Amino acid sequence: MPFTGKATYSAGASLPEIAEDVSDLVGIISPFETPLLDALGDPQNEARSTHHEWLEDELLPNTDTLTATPSNPETDTELEVAHAGRFRVGDQVRCGDAEELMLVTDVGEDTITVERGYGGTTPEAVASGDVLTILGNASLEGQDADAARFTVRARRGNWTQIFSKTLVVSGSELAVRHLGVADELDFQKTKALREILRDLENTVINSTAPASDEEGSATVRRTMNGIVPQIVTNRFVPGAGGFPSGADLDEEKLNTALRLIWEESSSQVDLVVVNGYQKRIISQFGADSRAYAAEDPRFTSQVAVYESDFGVQRVILSRWVPRDAVLLLDSSRLQVLPLAGRSLQYRPLAVTGDFTKGQVLGEYTLELRNEAAHGVIRGLATA
Repeated sequence: MPFTGKATYSAGASLPEIAEDVSDLVGIISPFETPLLDALGDPQNEARSTHHEWLEDELLPNTDTLTATPSNPETDTELEVAHAGRFRVGDQVRCGDAEELMLVTDVGEDTITVERGYGGTTPEAVASGDVLTILGNASLEGQDADAARFTVRARRGNWTQIFSKTLVVSGSELAVRHLGVADELDFQKTKALREILRDLENTVINSTAPASDEEGSATVRRTMNGIVPQIVTNRFVPGAGGFPSGADLDEEKLNTALRLIWEESSSQVDLVVVNGYQKRIISQFGADSRAYAAEDPRFTSQVAVYESDFGVQRVILSRWVPRDAVLLLDSSRLQVLPLAGRSLQYRPLAVTGDFTKGQVLGEYTLELRNEAAHGVIRGLATA
């Protein structure tokens, strides 16, 4: 028997008799996570100037390079080197991985004189471009002190960058009752904060300072130098400079990069920061050897920690890393710090009409100490 009473569909096209049914919840799907900033944690100090600086030093070098091949590579005792001042009389020297040891007997302006086959070792051929490693110096008993040698500390720096979002909410908007929002101004503050933090992580990774007027002006915006542009020493590209060829990321490339950073410095790389595509590649490194218990219903296919011969690295997934890049970072030499009194905050602005106006603002910079302690692989396949 058909229903003959009043139903919702008989109330009219616009349903004027029925109250609206709207969920008391506002959904936001836009990404705002900051995994790298979370991994680095709070800074140890604040910046005190718009140009934040720090000091870096290094030990006296114990390697140098031959700049010419001797006429008799196995017997000549005078060797041309790039930096003769790195050597002292009494240094034991080895060329590359050769078994022959040499003893420095004299140091010239751009040459050193050595005793070949020192200690009964067998002389081997040397050539331009070979690396000479100083094992150590042997002083004579009772000799006078030789001339002091030292390095000069270098001052490095980065510029602060201002991040801001302006909020304007009308008086009427503040007065009405909202669905899912208790206070419209507070809701807009929260959104602005998330947007700035998202942009801060993206900037820390990728930003660069202007080519001129880095301090900024009435027409030039001051921007910080990010991680990727600052890494110069350990910048690896597949197939270039002896780095393994092939566009796809693999364990050989990752371990080669870690080894070369280790050889360059005393750094302890503890963060591998990648985008989604490279993260999936790393997670598949050991896929062929994974085993699962029959009673375990879970399927795990991800690598969160990579333990190599050169330390233990957390694998951080950040959507702001370029798709073709892998960042290898020593977190102990990295911090993102605010200018004193300028950490993220809300500031009310002057009211000049029927609205409330304010600004969420912060000023930050990146301190990346000893860029040779970090590395980046670029030019990897992204599909």
